[in-house]
Amino acid sequence: MSDAIPDKYRDLFSKRAFASLATLMPDGRPQVTPVWCDLDGDYVIFNSAKGRQKDRNVRRDPRVSLAIIDPDNPYRYLEIRGRVVEITEEGSDALIDKLAKKYLGVDKYPYGQAGEVRVTYKIQPEHTNMMG
Repeated sequence: MSDAIPDKYRDLFSKRAFASLATLMPDGRPQVTPVWCDLDGDYVIFNSAKGRQKDRNVRRDPRVSLAIIDPDNPYRYLEIRGRVVEITEEGSDALIDKLAKKYLGVDKYPYGQAGEVRVTYKIQPEHTNMMG
């Protein structure tokens, strides 16, 4: 059963709030990476480059956990546990530019590498915890 993101915490996704994304390594150990994120309806989306560790991890095991902390009050946060239910390259360049606008205030993502393929991941929340 899916646990929807509470309305009271949806504002976190409109702020410059970084999220910590936990994925699982092949041996089961957690791996945590800061990510930019947004909402797509009831799904959380993030963007990365194909072939990075988090990309390899979620392709092998879609279970993830993500904690997003309110930049205005670090004691207010939302944790989401769920699964990556969609991985796509379609629209991913536009999404990273949109996220760069939100997080950096620039129109174009400035850190792209030659030959890099951007990928968007959609997380279906299954459980949420919150505070604040």
